Amino acid sequence: MSTASPTAVEHLDVLVVGAGISGIGAAYYLQREHPQRSYAILEARDAIGGTWDLFRYPGVRSDSDLHTFGYEFQPWREEQSIAGADRILAYLRETAAEHGIDRRVRFSSKVVAAAWSTAEARWTVDVEHPATGERTALTCTWLFNAGGYYRYDRGFTPRFEGVERFGGRVVHPQFWPEDLDVEGLRVVVIGSGATAVTLVPALAGTAAHVTMLQRTPTYVLPVPSGDVIAGALRRLLGEERAHPLIRRKNIAQQRAIWRFCRRRPTAARRIIRWINARQLPEGYPVDEHFNPPYDPWAQRLCAVPDGDLFRAFRRGEASVVTDRITRFTEDGVLLESGRELPADLVVTATGLVVQAFGGAPLTVDGEPVDLSATVAYKGMMLSGVPNFAYVVGYTNSSWTLKVGLLCEYFCRLLAHMDAHGYDVCRPEVTDPAMPTKPFLDFEAGYIQRAVATLPRQGDRAPWLTSMDYSSDVRLLRSGRIDDPELHFSARPAAAPTDSEVAA
Repeated sequence: MSTASPTAVEHLDVLVVGAGISGIGAAYYLQREHPQRSYAILEARDAIGGTWDLFRYPGVRSDSDLHTFGYEFQPWREEQSIAGADRILAYLRETAAEHGIDRRVRFSSKVVAAAWSTAEARWTVDVEHPATGERTALTCTWLFNAGGYYRYDRGFTPRFEGVERFGGRVVHPQFWPEDLDVEGLRVVVIGSGATAVTLVPALAGTAAHVTMLQRTPTYVLPVPSGDVIAGALRRLLGEERAHPLIRRKNIAQQRAIWRFCRRRPTAARRIIRWINARQLPEGYPVDEHFNPPYDPWAQRLCAVPDGDLFRAFRRGEASVVTDRITRFTEDGVLLESGRELPADLVVTATGLVVQAFGGAPLTVDGEPVDLSATVAYKGMMLSGVPNFAYVVGYTNSSWTLKVGLLCEYFCRLLAHMDAHGYDVCRPEVTDPAMPTKPFLDFEAGYIQRAVATLPRQGDRAPWLTSMDYSSDVRLLRSGRIDDPELHFSARPAAAPTDSEVAA
């Protein structure tokens, strides 16, 4: 009879889920502030980069400047401040390699479930390896989800009547085929969000013609792809000294535009319309195609570097149609107005499928966690769920600005627990009558489709999911860690063994 003991399950202090822009940032702060702690990053795919490795459609880029979309600790050194996915991906991989983070990534490792045990004060995480179908388990003291907010394996496409009759090709941007050649094709791009306004100018000039078919207009604002002031500061002060000044300038600029739009929506609407009219051909029906029914920044404002979208319209290489689809035909798309748009290729830039925490179910002491019944604590933890943290960036500014602050707070929280001998941290709402509201106050369709499945937020700190950088600096970077809504405890004492009882 064999007396070999079963293989021990590996235990880590912190398990980070996701090797994209959020996971790399989390790893940097963790190893800088807590080098003694063990950690690993689990990545379901086979590459670093997350969104910036997944999306391959033509022209894919960030519409936030890279001086703020990049990390505070890693200057963006490119001339263009609005950059394409290839440069962003290179930046992320260079950052991971420079700080040794790439050596902590375990690829082809998808988290499929996580269970918290109060008795053991740890998470047991089930991991699936897609390449082989094998499943393994890890345990960790803290589970840190940096896996983003949408499904990587499925994009959102509405049901279109008659699509099976269409003689051309239908493609979702999230799964752009490598062999797709649009030269000479009549292309219809369905949508008016950031993906659509990126695709249209990228395809124009190669395709025979590109039509952006939108149900509702979006606010579109041209921005320079380069930053003249940033370039001057770098030449004058050098890269390292200029970097924090450029970030502060761009953060202030972002906040000023957002606040103006929210506080003076009528004036903001007039200014954006005036800018659009100057960018479009004379006599263009601006109010038909660029006059949304909602206020600026009720949904994300689309930035187009150097006005490339408007340039495609001026050249006649692209056009915009505001209408609703009745059905697909053999040759294109029939609209409610009765007009038919001929097409060889239809691109459904119709959005993402929002999914919290990669879709992996959480349990606490055997009880499933109903996310919609939880309340978000400081936008990074969940009520009633111990030793679990996540990152969700800003919707009205550069995503990574919020990521950095959340990671700093997480490291401060760990230091506080070390100093007081705590092993477990669990947010709890002390006022059961506190009103709650949706997790994100954002009207974008992809958020609204999923909002009922997401956590809630409260009407007061620390239960608000703030979208204000200045407020978050005070709350997350310098605010007190201990507060009545955060419960700390030590690991339960282990039960004595039979031999210890006998003694």
